[in-house]
Order: sequence, then C-alpha cells, then structure tokens
Amino acid sequence: MAQSKSLSTQEVASILNVSKSTIYDLIRRGEINSYKIGRKVRFTQEDVDVYIARSRHENSTRPVHTVSVSSSLLNPGGGDAPELIISGQDVILDILANRISERGVTVGRVYLSSFEGLLALYEDRVGAASCHLYCAESNEFNAPYVKIMVPGVPTVLINISYRIQGFYVKKGNPKNIKGWDDLRRPDVSILNRRTGSSSRILLDGQLKRMGAAASAVRGYDRIMRSHLTMAAAVAEGEADIGLGTERVSRQLEGIEFLPLIEERFDLAVKKERFESDAVQKLLEAMGSEAFKKEIAHFSGNDYRDMGKIMAEV
Repeated sequence: MAQSKSLSTQEVASILNVSKSTIYDLIRRGEINSYKIGRKVRFTQEDVDVYIARSRHENSTRPVHTVSVSSSLLNPGGGDAPELIISGQDVILDILANRISERGVTVGRVYLSSFEGLLALYEDRVGAASCHLYCAESNEFNAPYVKIMVPGVPTVLINISYRIQGFYVKKGNPKNIKGWDDLRRPDVSILNRRTGSSSRILLDGQLKRMGAAASAVRGYDRIMRSHLTMAAAVAEGEADIGLGTERVSRQLEGIEFLPLIEERFDLAVKKERFESDAVQKLLEAMGSEAFKKEIAHFSGNDYRDMGKIMAEV
C-alpha cells in the first residue's frame, strides 16, 4: 500500500544529504532502523523520521525537551515545566528552540499540526503554535483560523517564513496537469493527507471554491503519512497528483513540481505573553545572525518577513 511505501538506501541518503556508505554505517551502528527484501535494504518513512528527530536533539548544543500531548504539557516528565513550549513540525522550529535555550530559556517541543497546535495554544498547553492554514473564503493565511481556534483571546502572529505549495506530478507531466481545475477530471487521481493537516485544509478550501464535491475526486480518501511518501507514490505512478511543499520535490527523482500558492508560515503567541522574557528571547533568536545562517540552507523557504508581526487577532 502507498502508506507503507518503502525507501531505498539512495533515497534515504538523498533525504539526509549524505553518501550511501554513511547510511550503511548508521545501519551497522544501530542508529537507523531498516529491513530487507531479498538482498535489498529498505526503510520506511517512519524509520527516517525517527532518526532525524533523534539527531536533532542529540546533536544540538543544548537539547530541548520533547513533550507528549498525551501528558500534561504544563509539567512534562514530572519535572519543572519549560518556560516556553513550541508546537509545530518543521525542523526550523527545533533549531529556533535551541537558539532560545542558549539565551537561558528552558524550551519544550511538541510536534503538532497547525490545527492541533492552535487548539493547544487556546488551552494553554503550549506557549507558541506554528501555523500555515489557508482560508479560501478570505484568501488569507492563519488569522481566520486563530479567530476560530483561539476565540476571544488576543493573539499575535509572528512570521517565520514563506513556502510554496503545489502539485507533485510524474516526470514529464503525462496528464498535462496545470492547476486546481484538473481535480475535476475523471482521468486524474490524487493522494491526500489526514484531516486537520494544512495540505488537506488547502485542498478542501479549493474544492469548495470550485463547487466540486470531494467524493467526486478520485483518490480523495487515499491518505498518506507524509509529503515524501506522497511524492514517491506519484513518481511510481500510483496517482497523478499529490499536494505538498516544494522542498520535498527536490529530494526525489521522477517527479515535477507545479507551484500553486505561496503559504505564510507564522508563529501564534497569546498577546498577554508577548512581553514575557521567553517570547522576547524568541524574537531575539529569530533576529540573530547565527540563526539566520543555520537555516539559510533549507531550500524552498523565503525568510523576507521573519520575526515581523503580521497581525494581531
């Protein structure tokens, strides 16, 4: 099934930007999980994600706390609560958390979707929630969802970056796919993300704008675990379209990327906490040259407004 699609050693090496021999060394040292099909070594996306998550914290100068949403986020592990808990799934947030830690602030991290993170912010389970949610009705990002998910609570949106969302299509674009209207075609099939994910919300908003029923879109119910597994499935012809970020498209061969929309990636903080030492240290870290230099190599991101207050909701 597409959800459990395997990755080759070369694909994992490309994702991690290392050589194949390095991947074999990681296997021998037991640092990354793998399995064999005959004589070929294969990996799942979960194997890669677990290795990346572990490496982020083990290799940081001052590791941050990873806390579970199933436990009390206000007191993870039964010890002292972090001064600031940041929600979101982008690796840039891990780097930012470490830069804040270097300024003497204890930081926790939870890996929630934008939708889940805003709810956690409303419930005071996190102090800052990243979001990149598009509202088709108002043609704007994040603020409409903050109004709904954090109702009646003044909230500040601080920009992190801009990213391009678009379609993954097979190399050569054999179906001549050009944009959203192609979702109406009976000969085009798609892959989808889980409910609440930013890509799913973007897709649903566009279908509503077009007056198209989700049930009429082939493949709408085929749920993928990540943008990478989605793109890989498209490359192998399992579907004609996947919706995701441009960065992932540069990690795999066999696909092309059709840009559709520039999404705004913000950090939501309650206004009552904006002047706190932890949030001010967050802003200092975002403006530091060390942080900017460390994130500069992430392709597909535009940091033109990083640290700028985009809205007060």
